[in-house]
Amino acid sequence: MLFKIPTSLNSIILKKRILLIGYNYSPELTGIGKYSGEMMEWLCQKGHECSVITSYPYYPQWEVQAPYDKNKYWYLKENVFLEDTQTTIKVYRCPMYVPKKPTGLKRILSDVSFFTSALVLLLYFLFKKKFDLVISVAPTFLSGVLGAFYKILKNTRHVHHIQDLQIEAALKLGMIKSKYIINMLLRIECFIFKHSDKISSISLSMIDQIEKKCKKKVFYLPNWTDNSLFFPLDNKAELKTKFGYHKEDTIIVYSGAIGEKQGLEIILKSAKEFINDKNIKFLICGSGPYQLVLKERANQLNLHNITFLPLQPKDVFNDFLNMVDIHLVIQKANASDLVMPSKLTTILSVGGIALITATENTDLYRLVNSHNMGHLIQPEDENALTSGISYLITNKNLSTLRKNAHIYASQFLSLDYIMQDFENRILLDQSPN
Repeated sequence: MLFKIPTSLNSIILKKRILLIGYNYSPELTGIGKYSGEMMEWLCQKGHECSVITSYPYYPQWEVQAPYDKNKYWYLKENVFLEDTQTTIKVYRCPMYVPKKPTGLKRILSDVSFFTSALVLLLYFLFKKKFDLVISVAPTFLSGVLGAFYKILKNTRHVHHIQDLQIEAALKLGMIKSKYIINMLLRIECFIFKHSDKISSISLSMIDQIEKKCKKKVFYLPNWTDNSLFFPLDNKAELKTKFGYHKEDTIIVYSGAIGEKQGLEIILKSAKEFINDKNIKFLICGSGPYQLVLKERANQLNLHNITFLPLQPKDVFNDFLNMVDIHLVIQKANASDLVMPSKLTTILSVGGIALITATENTDLYRLVNSHNMGHLIQPEDENALTSGISYLITNKNLSTLRKNAHIYASQFLSLDYIMQDFENRILLDQSPN
């Protein structure tokens, strides 16, 4: 019979000193930074002593955001106070090269610049009290090198969490073509795997690919949603008026990073098909290096039914998501099995109708199809996107999709549910591997 730790002692035993290393972090509103920030806030609220080595918030704009842009060339220490639990996270921000137009080579230089400046901080931490656990977050996978160094030199535990298969994505998108560079990156990755006590990732298909390389069991740590912040509302017509639209308008939205791998050009082509219907409105919300290209093409096509907006702030984001009639979750085919779209978690939590591009052999397709919580189409197919939008506009019986989406998010994507499992299996080391 297994001995059960009493609840009263559990918090004492579990209290750890934790260091997270990764160049994306709060207050970034989307992507990896959002999840890393929420992870550390959750751990801190549970009583752990948390510190972070990161850079200045730049994603998805690919430009350091105010007010941090004033200090971006030097180091900055922040004490982030959490009012709910009266606790503090120590955040150490490092200078990093942030290219306005991130090509393959420039991204490598960006990663190396963070690695170099973060290494300086890590050397400083070597002379301080030891952290019980260091969590490195990829991308950049070079964060894993820093985590491995700290593990080796301080004899502590290292968890390498993979949000994106960075090397594979770069290869498939043609961003790196040098065989020498590719082989060097793969050798560095092997070093990280060797010196990781645990490796985790966000989707089952990604885990399959990682396990083939690292020859270890990989822990499933999916992206989550905070159900206390994102939930269904039943005043859609009122919300449309709040955001400046008419009650009878159909609002179709893509919200998230605007980059090459999303393949957002097909939105413009679909918008052209609906140009004569004045009640159908397309919104592209976000920022990124590809935004200006899309804007220019939309202007050339005279698409007056498309509006470009920045990412919506947290305090209105739940209202904004509930206002939308159709949420577009779009990626190119060659990237669709490498990334589990982070935007999908919040869409599901509000019971949103998601139109999702995914090929049948991907983890994303199987997940959505098995739970009947979104409408699936083939990637990079403008006719499929237009047909999918038409189907969802004319179909008046979408309550099942909405219900299934919200149920799945509530049961399987809850922040508390996922992070409690992480705490038990990583901090208490209760994992079966």
